[in-house]
Amino acid sequence: MAVQIAVIDDWQDVARDVVDWSVLDSIGDVTFVHDYPADNVTLAERLSQYQVICVMRERTRFDQELLQRLPNLKLLVTGGMRNAALDMQAAAGLGIKVCGTDSYKHAAPELTWALIMAATRNLLNEANSLRAGGWQQGLGGDLHGKTLGVLGLGSIGQKVAQFGQVFGMRVIAWSENLTAERAQQAGVTWVSKQELFEQADVLSVHLVLSERSRGLVDAQALDWMKPTALLVNTARGPIVDEAALIKALQKQKIAGAALDVFDQEPLPELHPFRTLDNVLATPHVGYVSRQNYAQFFAQMIEDIQGWAAGSPLRLLN
Repeated sequence: MAVQIAVIDDWQDVARDVVDWSVLDSIGDVTFVHDYPADNVTLAERLSQYQVICVMRERTRFDQELLQRLPNLKLLVTGGMRNAALDMQAAAGLGIKVCGTDSYKHAAPELTWALIMAATRNLLNEANSLRAGGWQQGLGGDLHGKTLGVLGLGSIGQKVAQFGQVFGMRVIAWSENLTAERAQQAGVTWVSKQELFEQADVLSVHLVLSERSRGLVDAQALDWMKPTALLVNTARGPIVDEAALIKALQKQKIAGAALDVFDQEPLPELHPFRTLDNVLATPHVGYVSRQNYAQFFAQMIEDIQGWAAGSPLRLLN
């Protein structure tokens, strides 16, 4: 009997064209489902017929309750090797295999740098003004000679640090696990948490979301920042205390924020980040690049082929 395979969370309707899904014809039928996440009852109705579901990063939550409502589900395949929205233990307990994929490592740092440059030079306002028949609107800021603070010096943080160095910035970094030696190896100066926030002209967040990092950028940290500083977050929304950031932006305690991630995604329609004029916000597109999606979906296909052949690849549970 043909295996029923669903590709969900493909909000832009691009998955079917990024790779050739017909290679799965011998295994089963592939369906592309374009609805946004919903409550568990709705999701169970929508997904109950599928044995295999391909999901995109942290879009739809598969908690224990939802997994129990999907008795036909045998395999979950996720883009990336980490997905906090999937209850791995519950899946294992129900006999559901979870497989991942590698990520294209340049997409997120490139988007981070695009946001930094666009916010610093006020590109959105200038471009919109020109489009509306206007001309120069204000003075852009500068990066050369300024200080880039990197919160979390993992693979993405290190790439962003390198971009900063190329642009002639002084680069400093801190995280709970970072040592002065490791920072030095990356050509970066290790500082304390308080010094990071106090000294940065641009502060970019690159931590993994965990109980330890949740809310780490709080009212106190924002208070330490210069009134001329820019906060950039392309990591995960909840690392920054959203209410504290909104207040700091409204009171202009910091110059602005460039954000690609939010507590709730998609961002609610009447959210302040949609209207504050010192915010440059994008809809979580840090990993949404052609090359990254090609890698995600090609390896999802490999994972399904491996599972169907009885030897799963890149198992996460």
